[in-house]
Amino acid sequence: MLKFATWNVNSVKARLPIVTGWLESVRPDVLLLQELKCETGAFPSESFETLGYAGAVVGQKAYNGVALLVRRGLSACDVLTALPGCSEDAQARYVEATVAGVRVASLYLPNGNPVESEKYPYKLRWMDRLRAHVAGLLAAEVPLVLGGDFNIIPEPEDVYAPAEWEGDALFRPESRRSYRALVNLGLTDAFRALHPGEPRAWTFWDYQAGRWPRDQGLRIDHFLLAPQTADRLVSCRVDRTPRGLEKASDHTPVVMELARDRGY
Repeated sequence: MLKFATWNVNSVKARLPIVTGWLESVRPDVLLLQELKCETGAFPSESFETLGYAGAVVGQKAYNGVALLVRRGLSACDVLTALPGCSEDAQARYVEATVAGVRVASLYLPNGNPVESEKYPYKLRWMDRLRAHVAGLLAAEVPLVLGGDFNIIPEPEDVYAPAEWEGDALFRPESRRSYRALVNLGLTDAFRALHPGEPRAWTFWDYQAGRWPRDQGLRIDHFLLAPQTADRLVSCRVDRTPRGLEKASDHTPVVMELARDRGY
């Protein structure tokens, strides 16, 4: 099996003991991190190297930041450190590489709030760029895994109170329409493929208003798979354990397993 995990850690330095402790326990082959909130050179690489992980990091001071780390014995090659389509976009939101014959991306899609600001059009433009890039990869029949914080609530079942989120950038019709257009290129939502209709499958609980103890969450962290990788899907689950720890991220990991290609 090839085990993947994606996790918005909401500051890798602030959560480092939680992240490394979880990593020692679960031992994914590929770890996708988002919202590092540190510059590339300030990423705590040694802590991950001690556990046998290395790879590609795209950081940004105090905001954003993504990483794609792989276990010793694997390598991340042909690294892409920005989403194509806008050379002026300096936000650290995308890293992509080939691991064991699979093209893997760690992405942190823009939140888009408040919708009255420039942040929302930026979100939609970013999604347009992502869709164009993925369309090219699918046309080339590349085995693909897109993992990360998509900042999209796909369906009403993916939020604790849909009516309360109707005007939010994560659930507005334009956002969901753009997300559906991406999926409809031929991608599979790994979690929903194996758990259709499963309720309360949250990956995020806000720090405010007691959302965690009241289990009022959202499912916004996803794995999307090309047909070549969807055929190899074995399992996908949300691991709630880290969210219950002291000083936890407001997100929790999603863990997925693919059957290995015979050539790797």
